[in-house]
Amino acid sequence: MPTDRRGALRAGAAAALAGALATACATEPRATEPRATPHSPAPAPRAAPAPRRYPGRPVEIASGPRDRPRVALTFHGQGDPATARAILDHAERAGARVTVLAVGEWLDENPDLARRVLDGGHDLGNHTQRHLDVNAMTEPEAFAEIEACASRLRRLTGSIGTWFRPSRAQHAGETVRQAARRAGYPHVLSYDVDPLDFTSPGPAAVVANVTGRIRNGSVVSLHFGYADTVAALPLLLDDLDRRGLRAVTTTELLS
Repeated sequence: MPTDRRGALRAGAAAALAGALATACATEPRATEPRATPHSPAPAPRAAPAPRRYPGRPVEIASGPRDRPRVALTFHGQGDPATARAILDHAERAGARVTVLAVGEWLDENPDLARRVLDGGHDLGNHTQRHLDVNAMTEPEAFAEIEACASRLRRLTGSIGTWFRPSRAQHAGETVRQAARRAGYPHVLSYDVDPLDFTSPGPAAVVANVTGRIRNGSVVSLHFGYADTVAALPLLLDDLDRRGLRAVTTTELLS
């Protein structure tokens, strides 16, 4: 990495560490990105890709090829939209692309973020409508949760999204897998690295929890809505760069 880029990342990390709490609590979006209301349509984003089938891979995908220096940072999409924008900004400054699994109710409240994610070159997918324990539901109930979020994604982007991830669970039970297939998702996206950033352990712990386990092909579970994650991301991306690991979308990871 060029010296000036490393300096920029370190400066960004220091600023994030000092101001993450303020960022997470911010309520006004940037002036250049007017916030849509649940009752006003968001501008149409660039065309969103549809789910793909990966022959030879299991229904539930938790990692990509181990022989290439690529990893996927995936984010559960809900919480304060200011943290989502900060995370996407950090990723793009470092040349990274991520995967966002959005909650349908969150998209109802922040429809402009569908455009923000896709225009940044990231993957956008489905994390159910209300973020309930989908594995505890019957198949019709699980299908309704998945389909409700899919309909939001379709309305906002023209596609049901690239991926589906079950809510409140690392793994999907067979009932949820069936419901996801019925809704149009041939695969369920899991992960093999979980830094537990939603417990707010501190930015240093988030970074350490990722770097202690990540390797070629890893899929990392992270979250919007948490100041520690905002502060940790520039440090994490800098560490990945030193290791020669490239952060890409899940679609690119499996391509």
